[in-house]
Amino acid sequence: MQLRVWQHIISCQGGAEIGDKKAHHPEFQLIQGGHQFEMSSGPYAIIAAPTTKPPFPIDAVVEEEDTFLVLSAEARVRKPEGSFLKIMTKVIETRPEIPGTVLIRGKTPLRLLAIVHDLNQDPTWKEAWIKNALNRIFQVSERRNLQSIALPLLGTHHGTLDKERFVGMLRHALEKISPSYLQRIWLIMPSGIEVKTLEMFRAILR
Repeated sequence: MQLRVWQHIISCQGGAEIGDKKAHHPEFQLIQGGHQFEMSSGPYAIIAAPTTKPPFPIDAVVEEEDTFLVLSAEARVRKPEGSFLKIMTKVIETRPEIPGTVLIRGKTPLRLLAIVHDLNQDPTWKEAWIKNALNRIFQVSERRNLQSIALPLLGTHHGTLDKERFVGMLRHALEKISPSYLQRIWLIMPSGIEVKTLEMFRAILR
């Protein structure tokens, strides 16, 4: 059976300045099919697609991360390097990252580690951290002249944030920026997402 992939295209018809009360909401169009889709209108496009179907090459990928960078750590067991004392000293001296910040790693594509979890807290995430991380992601994209990024639904994979709520925060963050370089955002969708959920996204983004 041929895999059916739902792709969503959101085009913003005009960049909104920070504090602009007349900011335009992104327009949302549902596209069915597994092919790539090229947007030609608006300053930037958001294409929602699963991890297995990259819609375009990316300059950076955002990763959901915690204050001690445990979530991005390799799963395989490695032989310790150095003495036990040296290892314990390193552990003790390790300081947590600040929630809501974004760390830049790698080269091409860049890895943008969004610190939105503190594993010592319950729940591990806060909406304020995710909002701050989204703002910083777009700030980094402008500072690094990034034209395309991949963005997961932060707080929904390792946390319990509603997907619809994240989309609402994303819309708010997009309304606050006027991108000079950013053109395309790949919104990474989880596998098995229902069409009715995607319809909710469309309503939120209107």
